[in-house]
Amino acid sequence: MTEEHATADSTGSRQRRAKRRGPPEAGAAPAAIAGIRRQVPTYDILNEESLVAIEEAADKILAEIGLEFRDDPEALRLWREAGADVTGELVKFPRGLIRSILKTAPRSFTQHARNPARSVVIGDDSVVFAPAYGSPFVRDLQDGRRYGSIADFEKFVKLTYMIPWLHHSGGTVCEPVDVPVNKRHLDMVSAHLRYSDKALMGSVTAQERAEDSIEMMRIVFGKEFVDKNCVILGNINVNSPLVYDATMTNALRAYAAANQACVIVPFILGGAMGPVTMAGAIAQSLAETMAGCALTQLVRPGCPVIFGNFLSSTALRSGSPTFGTPEPAAGSLVIGQLARRLNLPLRCSGAFTASKIADGQAMTESAMSMLAAVQCGANFILHSAGWLEGGLTMGYEKFIQDADFCASLHRYLAGIQIDENQLAFSAFQEVGPGKHFFGCAHTVENYRTAFWESEVADNGPFEQWQEGGELDAVDRSARRIKKLLAEYQAPALDPAVDEALKDFVARKKATIADQWY
Repeated sequence: MTEEHATADSTGSRQRRAKRRGPPEAGAAPAAIAGIRRQVPTYDILNEESLVAIEEAADKILAEIGLEFRDDPEALRLWREAGADVTGELVKFPRGLIRSILKTAPRSFTQHARNPARSVVIGDDSVVFAPAYGSPFVRDLQDGRRYGSIADFEKFVKLTYMIPWLHHSGGTVCEPVDVPVNKRHLDMVSAHLRYSDKALMGSVTAQERAEDSIEMMRIVFGKEFVDKNCVILGNINVNSPLVYDATMTNALRAYAAANQACVIVPFILGGAMGPVTMAGAIAQSLAETMAGCALTQLVRPGCPVIFGNFLSSTALRSGSPTFGTPEPAAGSLVIGQLARRLNLPLRCSGAFTASKIADGQAMTESAMSMLAAVQCGANFILHSAGWLEGGLTMGYEKFIQDADFCASLHRYLAGIQIDENQLAFSAFQEVGPGKHFFGCAHTVENYRTAFWESEVADNGPFEQWQEGGELDAVDRSARRIKKLLAEYQAPALDPAVDEALKDFVARKKATIADQWY
């Protein structure tokens, strides 16, 4: 692998080229779109006074309530030496301590993919879409809801590779429950590397699994390159409220020590793992996330880290979690403002829904959540495609519908270009009052790239839809899945690297007995 990576040009020009090329031929490599360069401003909803009030509330939580770091003496040692007040496993942070530590964290970094054209910038004005993460179940039109398998995992990796609007291969796109718990990370990272050449995420469920994930990247990229560059992400969840457990902090330290990026994410369901008031939940989220981000800098100053956000709500009459609701969406806009004040890359929301199937509820809630994510300034948007049932299920048809929405967001984030062609005065000269623009020269010159075209929606006349079998969006998505998988061809992988990966996985599996829980 080389250190060069393709510099992303503007979203508009990338998409225009893709449209001119048309759909790829069967077996052709999908277009390489290395993220989006945002051309529209973020949406800031709070004034300076309100932002300072939230920051002061978070500082008060850190200083007076504190966070627990359970079963991790090394993390406690790092905090103690940094100047925190450590009592047992409870850590309290003097005002200003965490912010001073965070000054070494980069505001932007490149995550390298094994295909340099697919390397992504995370931070500044870049936006990167990745599929959903962590679901134990999968669902499709043919077989319904069932436990995920390694075959399902590989299919989702292939689909993600084939869809240019998803820039990142993701991580645990579904849990392959037919593989032992302590070995499945080896198969998952292998699948990402073998069936895709996009950037990816590794395992965080144990320190040794995190280290295995990093070691596999060293096989692909080389040890020296990995030491100097980010090639893998680790998704570190806070055990909200106000607790980091050793599983997460051990994985965090493994990634940070190797100069790889952690995504630090609280999991706050209002009324359950946080207060019912959004301002209080935001303050909690800020406190929890800053602490995790700062811990990475204590391990290795200057290593990349992503400020994560996961705000959601609870149906207080039943206790069930809800997703894609308006309050957390507005909260994400505030989180975006706070992350920018810390000069940290931001991970936010995704295509959240509590719906069990890919229906109107699913897409309404997902659109609410995704629009908040892009408008708040998120740089890395996990769960961009496939999320169902509050994250319990990865839906095949939902994945396709979400990816189609991601395609539309490429155009939305490109904004409006102003130039002579776009102002279209020549068209007015040719057409004049009271006539149509269908056949004028300007339309003919621009029709291929003028408007985004969905790969799932049916915009034809009723009679044509009826004659075609009256297919709904789920039916059309199911057909698209079959088409994409039929056209899939694996990206090239150096045979020596492939053999080294296989050997590493075989040796690791041979040394440990299967664990199924």
